Amino acid sequence: MMANFSIITLVGKRLIMRAGVKAWVWFFSCAAALGSAGCAHDPDAVISGAVANIEGQSGRVVYGTPPEPVEPVTWGAAVVEPAGYAPAMVADAERPYLLDTGDRLRVFVYGQPNLSRAYTVDQEGKITVPLINEVRARGRTTRDLEAAIRHRLGSEFVRDPQVTVDILQNRPFFIYGEVKAGGQYPYVSGMTIETAIAIAGGYTERASSRSYRITRRINGFADQIEAPGDYPVQPGDIVYVNERFF
Repeated sequence: MMANFSIITLVGKRLIMRAGVKAWVWFFSCAAALGSAGCAHDPDAVISGAVANIEGQSGRVVYGTPPEPVEPVTWGAAVVEPAGYAPAMVADAERPYLLDTGDRLRVFVYGQPNLSRAYTVDQEGKITVPLINEVRARGRTTRDLEAAIRHRLGSEFVRDPQVTVDILQNRPFFIYGEVKAGGQYPYVSGMTIETAIAIAGGYTERASSRSYRITRRINGFADQIEAPGDYPVQPGDIVYVNERFF
């Protein structure tokens, strides 16, 4: 029995030298087999057989420190963010004002009184200027429109024309729902939903003072969001005041 114990101890030492701490798992699983092999006359043969048996079970002996255990992946609850301003509308509110149907403009061409006059952007988004006829205004800033008129006049009719375009009156906004006098109104610079409601005569008795909806055309498409009372209104917007439910 002492010989068996010595053999087992020797196997354990060799395993630790060759395979590290991980080998102890296999070592104890084979201890019983080693104990029953105590009658063998060749200890080295017993040890070699035990090691070969362990290597055969594992496929290979891993040397060095075993890898860190992999932490299980835990899926938490989905993060739900509160609704805010639609990104497209925020971007639209921050960029320069783009002309569209209903905007009233003053075009001034220095030294050309026949060309300097007021124009209203028509349903097709254009203005009609003498000599050069229709010029697209929709989707352009006043500076873009100046450049377009300057280019067309200068190419044929006026030498080095100096052109200025100003907005005389913005296109109107629209408001309806639970307001006393819904309809179409001239736009006022810096307007919010609350000031639009004041222009429309204030709330009705059934109006919600916290629930509003804005419809805005961006790049030819209509976007609609729920917005707070301090949300900025732009020319052409449609503001709807919801009815309260209690």
